[in-house]
Amino acid sequence: MFTDEFLGGNPVAVVHDAVGVSDESMAAFARWTNLSETTFLLPPTQAGADYRLRIFTPGGELPFAGHPTLGSARAWLEAGGVPKEGGQLVQECGVGLVDLRDDGGRLAFAAPPLQRSGPVDQEEVAVVAGSLGLAADDVVDAAWVDNGPGWVAVLLRDAETVLGLRPDFPSMGSYKVGVIGPYADGSEAAFEVRAFCPDLAVPEDPVTGSLNAGLAQWLIGSGRAPSSYTVQQGTVLGRGGRVHVTSDGEDVWIGGDTVVGIRGSVEL
Repeated sequence: MFTDEFLGGNPVAVVHDAVGVSDESMAAFARWTNLSETTFLLPPTQAGADYRLRIFTPGGELPFAGHPTLGSARAWLEAGGVPKEGGQLVQECGVGLVDLRDDGGRLAFAAPPLQRSGPVDQEEVAVVAGSLGLAADDVVDAAWVDNGPGWVAVLLRDAETVLGLRPDFPSMGSYKVGVIGPYADGSEAAFEVRAFCPDLAVPEDPVTGSLNAGLAQWLIGSGRAPSSYTVQQGTVLGRGGRVHVTSDGEDVWIGGDTVVGIRGSVEL
């Protein structure tokens, strides 16, 4: 996900035809793959949905995540899935229905509503900043941008500071921390992003759709980001992901290239 080259970006394992697979087996397989997320495709239960998706990290189930949403949609289409509404897909997951569309071969999802937003308490900012090796006054701003995983977002002064972070994961505790900083005008990407969620057994996520969705809603809404921009993520991990963000009317769309690299079967 978020790359046009296999072995870049952020992988997701997608299990088709998961009817009858127990919760325990889903969780065990997610631990076994040890990927940021492993997903399971199921028949929909809500009207209008094309399929239902369950999303697991090695540490547990999530109600929503971005790169698994796009990757699972690509896998569903590759397996012969046909959307009920022409070129628009509707995914059912823990947060409800999520719309997807095909932007010239690049899939994109509409950012779901934030479950928690607004400023972060200064004591919590201090804890998060400390876990990143920063002082509280190094943080330009912070906000909750939680659309399911529980993200707290931290805006830093520049992309170079983001790239230089060396987090102390034990002191991060249960926080899921997204960090963003701008590149200079004229750069290929507008922002560098990093995502840390050690309590989900994912110390650093390579490229993160849900976080970028929340960041876009926050930064575009506050005038800190243009209505359309590109994010670079995964640089420190050597993964080179690109996330394409577009605000279109009331929706913010998060898009990325997708590559299917492995096909096979699994007995669960």
